[in-house]
Amino acid sequence: MAGIKEVAAHAGVSVATVSRVLNGSPRVSEDARAKVRAAVEALRYRPNAVARSLRTEATHTLGLVIGDILNPFFAELARAVEDEAREAGYTVVIGNADERPERQDHYVRTLLEQRVDGLLICPTAEVTPLVRDCVAAGGPLVFLDRTLPGLQVPSVRVDGTGAVRELIQHLHGLGHRRIAFISGPDLLSTGRERTRAYVHAMRAAGLEIREEYVEAGDFQAASGQAIAARFLDLPEPPEVIFAGDNLMALGALDEIRARGMRIPGDVALASFDDVAWFVHVDPPITAIAQPAGELGRRAVRTLLERVAGRPVKPVVLPARLMIRRSCGETGRTQR
Repeated sequence: MAGIKEVAAHAGVSVATVSRVLNGSPRVSEDARAKVRAAVEALRYRPNAVARSLRTEATHTLGLVIGDILNPFFAELARAVEDEAREAGYTVVIGNADERPERQDHYVRTLLEQRVDGLLICPTAEVTPLVRDCVAAGGPLVFLDRTLPGLQVPSVRVDGTGAVRELIQHLHGLGHRRIAFISGPDLLSTGRERTRAYVHAMRAAGLEIREEYVEAGDFQAASGQAIAARFLDLPEPPEVIFAGDNLMALGALDEIRARGMRIPGDVALASFDDVAWFVHVDPPITAIAQPAGELGRRAVRTLLERVAGRPVKPVVLPARLMIRRSCGETGRTQR
């Protein structure tokens, strides 16, 4: 098996540079980082932590690597994972990937070095050599909330297809026809799934899918605000802005308010992802709620089955539409 020196020679960089790349250091040029990743892939280099496998003896700790700790959905998810693990006698060590593959790999490597009994990973868009090697090593590993193409890993996730269909039907019933969608990144499984759900739901309702009404954000508030601005500047702006997650919905809300527009009088607003503060704004925001608590609990149970060496099946939980007044409702609120 190739070692770090062979990787350095293949990439034409120093051993120190390879080490920095493998540890997620920002002090490496993008060119050098790309060369190292290509060499790791070509040589099938497996870091020592993976080669020694996920665990040698029980430590009663689990590792959790999540996408963005500042996102309320992930914060609630992490809390549920921690609570369920504690009930089972385990401690959880959490790493925040900040949606960056190199940071994800840094935390995965660190958790492996700490001999966690199992790993829960909410993967970034990129299939990194380290994650692929973790899968090949066959240790206790479960993907949470997202999946990666080409990797056969037990997963625990939410399917919002039915709830998106209910939302579009609801909006159609209220008389809305021009429904714009701020989607998530197409590189992420959740971004692709929500876009497909929107397209299928619009077609099922007999509504036109206009190219200028669909644009991809990055699951961050700034992208939601920028895209909402472009929607509202169109010669024929949409009647509804449907944001693909709660942070992009927040950005859209900021843009609508900055223009002095009324919700839902001037434009309606809906969100995929429900958060606590949605019921405290005026008007309360219609949203698709993901069962983050149940998602985290089921993920821990699934992982512990893997730790025990038992086979597991994928877990798919349904999302739920929460109808409020931001789309023109008459005051009916669900909780």
